[in-house]
Amino acid sequence: MDIMRKLIITLGGILAFIALPLTVANAQHNTELPTPKVIFFDVNETLLDLEDLRSSVAEALDGRDDLLGLWFSMMLHHSLVDSVTECFHTFGEIGVSALLMVAESKGIELSEEEARTAIVTPLRSLPPHPDVKDGLSQLKGTGITLASLTNSSNRGVQTQFENAGLMEFFERRLSVEDIKLYKPDLRTYRWALDQMGVKPEEAMLVVAHGWDIAGAKAIGMQATFIARPGKTLYPLAIKPDYIVADLHELVKILEK
Repeated sequence: MDIMRKLIITLGGILAFIALPLTVANAQHNTELPTPKVIFFDVNETLLDLEDLRSSVAEALDGRDDLLGLWFSMMLHHSLVDSVTECFHTFGEIGVSALLMVAESKGIELSEEEARTAIVTPLRSLPPHPDVKDGLSQLKGTGITLASLTNSSNRGVQTQFENAGLMEFFERRLSVEDIKLYKPDLRTYRWALDQMGVKPEEAMLVVAHGWDIAGAKAIGMQATFIARPGKTLYPLAIKPDYIVADLHELVKILEK
């Protein structure tokens, strides 16, 4: 019963797609919050543009780009299954398995090697969003420590950062691979805070996913939702402290 209860709670995060689209006009500028000592960044979609990955996955599914949402939701679903059943696989492995499951369910012929190529090849060299390098440079210039916190593997995020030219901005690269619990499991955020030696209220998570916001706010972290195209919040979770269009807007908020 306990496993089922935890699974039901954590799976709520992937239902963020039912929220209404957000705009910068909805931004919450909470001036009472202290300036964070550490800012944690999610990587995929938050910092890196996934368009090349979406195109590659859609091509593997016989051009069915309407199945991309199903694939991503299935990948998140089974990452949480791994967490609650204490059976860890890398996010890449789960992504490949989810893609094979979607293909099988839709009668699309797809080999494991084809699925792996469709995901891993573009994932290694995703470009950063246009605002990312300048925004990270400005944030680092404020003296705030920057760290990444991702469901991707250690090797995977290192390769991504090297290819995207982001290595210089981050003091630490934290991966759930080291704790073997996927976000939004609350223990993952607590572990990340311990790694950086800060309290929840002294840290901020910046992400483009409503389920990640839900996890961070549940343990008392500051949280910023960066409204990348098509991304929405989970309406039943605690609201983020800030909603921004890009990192430049976050810089302006923190400089006030």
